[in-house]
Amino acid sequence: MISLPDDKIRDRLPGALTTRRFAKDGMDRFIDAIEWIAAFFVGIVALNTFLAVFMRKFFAVTIPDYYNFGQFMLGVLIFWGIAATSYRGSHITVDLLWAAASPRWQRMIDIFATLVLLFVVSVQTYTLFDKVVTTRADHIVTMDLQIPIWPFYLLAWLGDVSAVLLIAIRTFRLIFHPEQMRDVRMKPVE
Repeated sequence: MISLPDDKIRDRLPGALTTRRFAKDGMDRFIDAIEWIAAFFVGIVALNTFLAVFMRKFFAVTIPDYYNFGQFMLGVLIFWGIAATSYRGSHITVDLLWAAASPRWQRMIDIFATLVLLFVVSVQTYTLFDKVVTTRADHIVTMDLQIPIWPFYLLAWLGDVSAVLLIAIRTFRLIFHPEQMRDVRMKPVE
């Protein structure tokens, strides 16, 4: 276990959660990069909404294609969000059977569920790629600025590809290196 400077600070804070930290390898940095990209798209969607409301309220000006841009960026955000939550397993789950199982069976259930998720997201990625290709071939553009929409679909597809890669990494680690799976702890809101 690596001792980081904030370990000493955390030890002095009453009620602070202690989490085990691992040295980050290339895969962990890749996973973190995917999460930062998803966070960036959250910021873009929020900024688009804020600017549209601000400009309309105070200056009576509508940003051209802001609604279309918001829709497409929200789609991009959803797929990158799937990528960010799929690896950590921090998405909404129902663990009635899992909670009653022994640790060995819990691991088996995790592996099975992750394999099913990998299959479903892989099929989704294939179909979304087809959507990117057909949208580009059909030359579909936005109403006001005539911006092609296929790059938005491409960004969403890249998020889906990232989800497949992260789920594959999760599956590999669950099967061969379960000790590398980090526990995700949710901090209580006070």
